[in-house]
Amino acid sequence: MAKQGNITLKELSKRLNVSVSTVSRALNNHPDISPATIKKVQDLAKQLNYIPNLFAKGFRAKKTNTLGVVVPNICHVYTSTILKGILTQAESLGYRVIISESKNNEEKQIEMLKTMIQFGVDGVLMSLARKTKSMDGILGILNRIPLVLFDKVSDKIPCSQIVIDDEEASYNAVMHLIGLGKKRIAILKETENSYNSEKRFSGYKRALAASNITLDDTLIFNAEAVSLESGKRITKQIAAMETKPDAIFAITDNAAIGAIQTLKEHNIKIPDEIAVVGFSNSTKATIISPSLTTVNQPGSKIGATAVNYLLHEILNPKENMVTKTIEVKTNLVVRESTFKG
Repeated sequence: MAKQGNITLKELSKRLNVSVSTVSRALNNHPDISPATIKKVQDLAKQLNYIPNLFAKGFRAKKTNTLGVVVPNICHVYTSTILKGILTQAESLGYRVIISESKNNEEKQIEMLKTMIQFGVDGVLMSLARKTKSMDGILGILNRIPLVLFDKVSDKIPCSQIVIDDEEASYNAVMHLIGLGKKRIAILKETENSYNSEKRFSGYKRALAASNITLDDTLIFNAEAVSLESGKRITKQIAAMETKPDAIFAITDNAAIGAIQTLKEHNIKIPDEIAVVGFSNSTKATIISPSLTTVNQPGSKIGATAVNYLLHEILNPKENMVTKTIEVKTNLVVRESTFKG
């Protein structure tokens, strides 16, 4: 059976022998159109399963009530909690959301931003790809529509940026370890100078300095992606060290879980010999044994906050663009990997 295609305003007007503008206004309950005509138009539209073309409507009104979202990896657990917050908040305020993935690729990221403009979105929420080097393409987009960054951000882009206080969160996590008597604390961080990784590294260094513990380069471990696999690989190196650390601070839960699995394989007692702290408070943190002490990132709140700031900019287009950092509070969730109750 052949598809009939979407019914258009022109098709409705032809069947009813009225103008396209009359049909359009009747569908929108315009006061200039008689109740009888409104009923006739809306009844036919319902009968034919008419679906409005939002892009055409948005083009005429210069507003589609649609937000674009670009993230590096849709499958990432923390990202999914942020997306949930974005969707819930946007829908509660009458906005639809189009979500796309850059796959941590800078060129794909720009391509997705251009696609969002083609779709006629009113504004974009974006988390930067890991290896974003040039900001020129993003700045070009920023000159055309409102843009708010979240999670993976950059101080080179003059816009609102919704983040957690990565440095303070890391400082508190490391101070927790120091408070337990740990002094040789290894860190697992990214090789690339990403915003989040460097902020967390700064918090780590600040906690050591505040406790008069000398920074030891042999306890700083880098990986291109701080993943489960890199956590396992680095912890194998740690297990082979003659003078091992007495704690591991990983800047992601996945790496911390990889560390726990490897420590168990080498019969290293957790937390007695080596304590472990992660970052994110993913669902996996409670499934692993021992359960993982980790920084709780309120993803849903970050998503909702990002929507609120983007809508403010959409509704106040004449305000000057400035770099504005909004920090959402975190807390450390203490579990068995650092504490035995």
